[in-house]
Amino acid sequence: MEQQKSMEKGLLNKSLSIRERERKFPNEDVFLETGLSSKSPREVIKKAQDDDGECRVTASVFLSTFVAVSGSFCSGCGAGFSSGAQSGITKDLSLSVAEYSMFGSILTLGGLIGAIFSGKVADVLGRKRMMLFCEAFCVTGWLAMALAKDALWLDCGRLLLGIGIGLFSYVIPVYVAEIAPKHVRGSFVFANQLMQNCGIALFFIIGNFVPWRLLAIVGFVPCVLHVFCIFFIPESPRWLAKKGRDKDCRTALQCLRGPDVDISREANTIRDTIEMSEVDGETRMSELFRRRYAYPLFIGVGLMFLQQLSGSAGVTYYASSLFQKGGFPSAVGTSVIATMMVPKAMLGTIIVDKLGRRTLLMASCAAMGLSALLLSVSYGFQSFGILPDLTPIFTCIGVLGHTVTFALGMGGLPWIIMAEIFPMNVKVSAGTLVTVTNWLFGWIVTYTFNFMLEWNASGMFFIFSMVSAFSIVFVYFLVPETKGRSLEEIQALFSNSVQ
Repeated sequence: MEQQKSMEKGLLNKSLSIRERERKFPNEDVFLETGLSSKSPREVIKKAQDDDGECRVTASVFLSTFVAVSGSFCSGCGAGFSSGAQSGITKDLSLSVAEYSMFGSILTLGGLIGAIFSGKVADVLGRKRMMLFCEAFCVTGWLAMALAKDALWLDCGRLLLGIGIGLFSYVIPVYVAEIAPKHVRGSFVFANQLMQNCGIALFFIIGNFVPWRLLAIVGFVPCVLHVFCIFFIPESPRWLAKKGRDKDCRTALQCLRGPDVDISREANTIRDTIEMSEVDGETRMSELFRRRYAYPLFIGVGLMFLQQLSGSAGVTYYASSLFQKGGFPSAVGTSVIATMMVPKAMLGTIIVDKLGRRTLLMASCAAMGLSALLLSVSYGFQSFGILPDLTPIFTCIGVLGHTVTFALGMGGLPWIIMAEIFPMNVKVSAGTLVTVTNWLFGWIVTYTFNFMLEWNASGMFFIFSMVSAFSIVFVYFLVPETKGRSLEEIQALFSNSVQ
């Protein structure tokens, strides 16, 4: 009898709480505590479209984004290290072309290993703790390279650094996309590419003057600072909601949106969408290829595949080799690239939410294709002894153009789109597959790049230019515009497309 009265009292209190909330916020949906949402995808779209009042960009969002993308700065340092340290390492440790190709490409092999576990680790640990987990690998890797006495220790350090960067490549865009308001989400996630370019630019410049061991110590310092800063940012509200931690979700959301903002509508929309996506439970890798997930999966995998087969990683990792082969001073060339990388990445951050994803992707691919074609012509002229005076100029313009235009669009936008198009119940498996695709083909390109450069540089860059041309067609016909839409709206639209 007492138990029945207690249950009745609890239900009465719950009913009164709901009615009180309805009086306080007459236009809000209450945050249901039991049962699944009955809203259709169309209702979620309409609800997401009405959330413009909750799109404030607060200091907390800025700080959290900056701290998160600082991990990309560490990744950029790792990518730029192989170019600046190439001459010093090959001389001090007597490495052959094959051995240095292994050293350069083993970063992407480590990235592949990290990518395999990235989605699951991010789902189990959460976004914040996973960033700390990433830095454990990065810190150890930099120290191993700085203290390396032979190629084995050097490769082990590079592998550990690659694992950390591979984990970062998934969690950073996902975290930023989950905390940023929809009208600036593209710019904030693109800051991931901006900070990566800052790291590459720094190492391109100081790599011309600093010994390679000291360069590794320089890479170690921002990783330690990043670890300290991670403790001051909130966890992703969407991850907290997925784990059923509704109170923590609302606390994190309130921190991000500001203390004077009513976050009820956004919190309800997040929960409604997660409940709809989890009706069928967590999706395993084998279930990804069902019709309902085929379209976003094809987009995500296709963009990563084309991004790497454009030759971008090889051009970044071995920029100094390209300049030397074309007869252009490598120190001058890498310094010019470094000078341009940060301003053009800042430009991309500004215009990504103005021009949209599709336009910027196609423009980037077109410019990359023309740059690769110019390099193909340049090295072709060199092999036949035609116009030898123009080869260094063409080489400089081609390498600079390819690097700059890659980071302006094709470098960061596939990661933005990957973070936007997958619902929470497939974000682990789909995100892992997409990230693995990126690192797998990145490793193939970076390992074979030096061999192909010696075999037929002109033919290699002609292939890269054709890949960029195909990328334009792929984006034009298949990639939807996600600018200005909330994550819930994008996922509901994909759900509608298969109904």
